[in-house]
Amino acid sequence: MPATHSVNKDNEFARCFECNKVPALAPFHWLALAFKDIANAPLLSLVYGLIFTLIPAFIMWLVYQSGTHLVILPAAVAFALIGPAFAAGLYDVAWELEKGHKPTLTHSLKSMFRNPAGEWGFAVLLMVIMIVWMRLAALIHALYPNVPNPTFEQLSAFLALGSIVGGILLVCVFAISAFTPQIMMERRVDIMTAVISSMHAVKENVGAMVVWCGILVLLVMLGFATGTAGFIVIMPLLAYASWHGYIAVIKTKVPRHYE
Repeated sequence: MPATHSVNKDNEFARCFECNKVPALAPFHWLALAFKDIANAPLLSLVYGLIFTLIPAFIMWLVYQSGTHLVILPAAVAFALIGPAFAAGLYDVAWELEKGHKPTLTHSLKSMFRNPAGEWGFAVLLMVIMIVWMRLAALIHALYPNVPNPTFEQLSAFLALGSIVGGILLVCVFAISAFTPQIMMERRVDIMTAVISSMHAVKENVGAMVVWCGILVLLVMLGFATGTAGFIVIMPLLAYASWHGYIAVIKTKVPRHYE
């Protein structure tokens, strides 16, 4: 009798998880649930909020002390490496609340190591994209007019190319990162499966993703407008809302509801 071989779908590489289609205004519901999570876990939210606030504050302090913007790149690279790990801690808090458990700092810290290969791989991917953008920006800067007080017409080529390239990279990074960290933390899959699933979900929910992207930009701008103090609340809020967006968009075998 010929041998039979079974395929373990949990070990398949570069799969694509199915997704739901959500209304364009769904991100506002995710934010409402995120406020509920902050109310249910205020101390943990404050701890992680302080961590995320200190990082951009430190970057701004480095720029002020050094008098140069050159420190932004290494500081941003460091943030790209450690940021996903702390975000995983906030996802764990929201996940524990979803399951009706009491979240703890110890449990949330352990979640940072649920899928270390995937999380570090994702951080390195973001870092590579960031470096590529810096190199492209340097090349585009060659188009800057070599004259004092250039006119808008003289700046048009520089601004147009910079906007196009920056926009393309922004869309790519958003599509890659929208649901990748949540997928890797909960399902412990390879990074390619998470990235492909995230990109597919964004493509199928363009309306909601445009609204969500607008919310992200506005809240981040608000955070910097408050001298980074606003990030104490904004970062936990965005992390929890991202988790609820993941629950709403990425399909699971058993329907999940958390209200």
